[in-house]
Amino acid sequence: MCRNALKNGQWTIEDKEEVKLLKVYLKLTEQEVEVGKKIKDAQAALEKHALNKYKTLTETEIKTLLVEDKWMATLERDVKTEMERISHRLTGRIKELAERYEATLPSLSNEVDVLEKKVSSHLKSMGFVWK
Repeated sequence: MCRNALKNGQWTIEDKEEVKLLKVYLKLTEQEVEVGKKIKDAQAALEKHALNKYKTLTETEIKTLLVEDKWMATLERDVKTEMERISHRLTGRIKELAERYEATLPSLSNEVDVLEKKVSSHLKSMGFVWK
C-alpha cells in the first residue's frame, strides 16, 4: 500500500480503497471489543442475580431444581441415548443375520451340485479320476 504514493506523491485508486477498507476494519474491531465487554458485563450480572436468587430458594424449590430439573433430565437423556444405541446395534445385527441366511439350503445345495460337476469335469479332462 502507498508505495506508489511515496514515489510520486499521489494516491492510486487501489491505495484509496485499501485505506477505506482498513478504516472499516478498525471500526469493526473497536465494535467487537465493545460488544465483548458488554457480554462479559451481562454474564457477570446474570451470575450475580443467580447467586442472589439461590439465597432465597426454599428447600422444596432446591429439591425441585436438583431432582426434577437436573437429575431427571440427565437420566432421561441418558436412557434415551442408551435405547437408541441398543436399537442401532440390534438393527445392525438383524441386517447381518438376514444377509448371512439370505440363501436357502436348497439353493446352496443346487449351487454345490453345479460346482461339483464343473470340478469333476475339469479333473477328468486333466486325467484325474474322482470318486
